[in-house]
This record gives sequence, structure tokens and C-alpha cells, in this order.
Amino acid sequence: MIPYQMPSLGADMESGFLREWKVKPGDTVKRGDIIAEVETQKGIIDIEVFDDGIIGELLIKVDDKVPVGTLMTHILTKDEAAAGIKPEKLTVQQAATAVSPPPVQRHIKASPLARKIAEEKGIDLASVKGTGPDGAITREDVERTTQKTVPAERSVSENVRMAVAAAMSKSNREIPHYYLDTTVDMTKSLTWMAEANKKLPLQERLLPVVLILKAAALACREVPDLNAWWENGPVKKDHVNIGFVVSLRSGGLMVPSINDADQKSLAQLMVALNDVIPRARAMKLKSSELVQTTLTVTSLGEGAVESVYGVIYPPQVAILGFGGIHEAPWAENGMLDVRKVMTITLAADHRATDGQTGNRFLLAINKNLQQPEKL
Repeated sequence: MIPYQMPSLGADMESGFLREWKVKPGDTVKRGDIIAEVETQKGIIDIEVFDDGIIGELLIKVDDKVPVGTLMTHILTKDEAAAGIKPEKLTVQQAATAVSPPPVQRHIKASPLARKIAEEKGIDLASVKGTGPDGAITREDVERTTQKTVPAERSVSENVRMAVAAAMSKSNREIPHYYLDTTVDMTKSLTWMAEANKKLPLQERLLPVVLILKAAALACREVPDLNAWWENGPVKKDHVNIGFVVSLRSGGLMVPSINDADQKSLAQLMVALNDVIPRARAMKLKSSELVQTTLTVTSLGEGAVESVYGVIYPPQVAILGFGGIHEAPWAENGMLDVRKVMTITLAADHRATDGQTGNRFLLAINKNLQQPEKL
């Protein structure tokens, strides 16, 4: 019997609202299956199971506010389920951790989306007449009731900004940052990519960002001290999960993780980005895409800004910044030329590493970008 608790979906998360169970007691699940939707400041997140088994009793009700670490259900083996084994009842202390929203909403039939919109716009569902099955309140019912003109996206954007601000403020207070930067000649990488793209269909062509991600992921293997978390001390991670900063159109940032990035080909990384970026902007991410990141990368792409210095997202110990690729004078072997170059910055936790380690890490990234055929 494996307890399943409310996961932490970021260093800034203390609790979330359970909006929907995707399973019922007795359902068979496998690792990676979605079992529930949880609402946080970052939107509605799909939470997954990390073990195979059979779902036990559901201990949390829909729309309950659930602190991180609260027991939600159990994952049973086939033998345990067949024997009718049930977990012990929640203690008074455990039961008290699930804080319920106002009773007026607990007993009103309404879709999860209708509840979400009503909460964002400050609407009392008791005042809304439902037109759905059995009088359930739908999204359309809520939208007809409100006279506000501010779109829901604004409230979501504000929540995301608040969550990011809280995490970054904590990072600045608690983490002693050190900063390094270097400029890399991107000529070989861009030339190789242009040739590779000639052989690929238009929809499968590579972008410079995948070369950057793969170079950083391989550098994590060469310098594992920066592929780590700070958990009362540095803890190196076995998997290289690269978090990629995505700017939301309505404002704010999301940082979904591309897991095992070092093991993916450039084509697979391109597919992963094309999948995760739209879902991040729609706030349709999975819990594993938010909680397993071992190193964050922020890239400005093509633009006027040449460098960006990030703030470490705890419990990670580093963040990489990639500026826009631009032309600049370049001296090599006594000759002056104009090259396509890019500035790479590193912000790292001085408790976990030092400048020498950071220097080796940046050198490893540069080496990888000078050998694009090996990425």
C-alpha cells in the first residue's frame, strides 16, 4: 500500500484546490497516468501517479483546499485490493489539513470550469441559475451573470506573476548567487543546422534553441555539480531534466521541464518543445513537467538583447541564460572576422558550487556547440 499525497508543484506552492478526480476507487493505474486536476496559482495542473497499482479510497473531496503533503488516496497492489484491505481512517490532525471552501459553493452543482471562472470574477454561485443537467451551473451561466469586462486571462496572469514573484523573492533572499558569462561563436552550429534542415520536411526543421538545449544537457553530464538541487546540502540528480522558460501571452512565465533531455535527439527535442510550449501557454501541464526540473534555461531567441541574467528557481542550484544570436567582430588565430555569436550567462548557487565549476560548465557548453554533429 503506497500513500499518495498532494505533490508540491513548485517551491512557491503551499496548497492547491482539487478540481476533479480522473479516477475512482478500484481503477487500475500505471506510472504516469493522470489521476486528478489540481488548481494552483499557475493554473489547472494534471497530477500523475508514480507507481503501478489500484486506486484505493478517495480521501479528498472535489473543491477542497489541500495543503502540500496531505494524503489523497492509496495505491494498492492486486492482492491488497482483492483482500479488501483499507487504510486506517484519517486522524483528526490529518483531516484538519484539508481546508474546505465556503459551504455555499460545496453543495451547488457546477462544472469545475464554472467554479474557476466564478472564483476569478468574484461571483457567488448561489446567485447563478444553472441551465445544465439537473440544474448544474455551466460556464455560460457564469458568463451571463457577470457584467465585468476584464477577461479571465488577466486574473490568471496576475496569479502567475504573484507565484513567480514569491519564488524569485525567496531565491534572492536565501541563495547567494554568483554570475559568469561567455560569448560563443555559433557559426559552426548554424552552418551545420542549415545543412541538416535541407534534408528535413518543413515541419520537422530544427531551430537554434534545440542545439542550445542539447549542448546544455550534455554539459550537465560532464559537470554534474550543476545538475542538482539544494536540500540542506547539494544533491546531484541522476536525470537531466531541463526547464525551459515560456513567456505567456497574457503576462508571466511558466517553466515546463523536458525530462531526460540529454538522451533525446535534436529531432526529439524539437518535438518536445512543439508539444510543451503550447500546453504551457494554455496552462495544461502535467505535474512531472513542473516538479522534476534539474536545471533551468531561459533563451531570448532572436532579439536586440544580447544577454540575460536569471534568478535561480529553488531547489535548483543554477540557471542558464542565452541571449540573442547577433553579428559581432571575432578575432581568431590572429585574424579578424565577423561571426554570428551568442552570449551565455550562468547564475549559480555559491553554497553548492564555485566559479571554477561554473567555468568548466560554460566551457563544456561551448565545446558541444563547436561540435554540432555530435549533439
